[in-house]
Amino acid sequence: MTPLLELKKLSVHYQNNDVIKKAVENIDLVINEGEIVGLVGESGCGKSTLALSIMRLIDMPGKVYGEILWNGNNLLNLSDQNMQRLRGEDIAMVFQDPFSSLNPVFRVGEQIAEVFRMHKGLSRKEAMKKTVEILGLVHIKDPQDRAKDYPHQFSGGMKQRVAVAMAYALSPKLLIADEPTTALDVTTQKAILELLKELKTTMLFISHNIALVAGLCSRIYIMQSGRIMEQGNPQEIVNSPKDPYTAKLVSSYREISA
Repeated sequence: MTPLLELKKLSVHYQNNDVIKKAVENIDLVINEGEIVGLVGESGCGKSTLALSIMRLIDMPGKVYGEILWNGNNLLNLSDQNMQRLRGEDIAMVFQDPFSSLNPVFRVGEQIAEVFRMHKGLSRKEAMKKTVEILGLVHIKDPQDRAKDYPHQFSGGMKQRVAVAMAYALSPKLLIADEPTTALDVTTQKAILELLKELKTTMLFISHNIALVAGLCSRIYIMQSGRIMEQGNPQEIVNSPKDPYTAKLVSSYREISA
């Protein structure tokens, strides 16, 4: 069976004059349809860079090497036009900070409706109807009225629900969730995790919290300094880590929760 997404020897380098920064180096990663796969590592290890490379959103002077295979086809070979069409329809991303995906000067309904108009060619009326439906799906009360509000009128948790709604609007085959709960309190974190589970979609869930990922994902990749240190079943990794870095991650969260 062909994986939905497969990274082969994926590397991301940034070059400034003669200095090369290797943000991601020789990553092999597989996501099969229906899986929730976790990517865990400390801040600055390259997790978000990896996610952005999948979306082909690495800016210059960044350079992506290797293969990003989507249903067996290398995304690095797609034209910009085809890649833009694939974003949202096939692969979508929820960012750590919802303000990264929400424009503060436009009403949230207008921003989500634009996704339907751009990708599906819907009229304003049709697009707004779909927008209200998707806001209801992510459990925003009074979605017809809240669609008229601006991002600053939502709490942090509600803004993240809007961001999830925007990413999930076109029912993508893969959702990349990049630290979607980091800026939220514990109760709101739980609610967002439950929401992501409800979507029942294939997902790459990125976090620095190994305990959080172990409770959500079927497989985990551990990342340090741009490289994968180990991968496997979450229970096995948490209970019997093979790499010293993984052991430190597990130990740190056990100390916090003790």
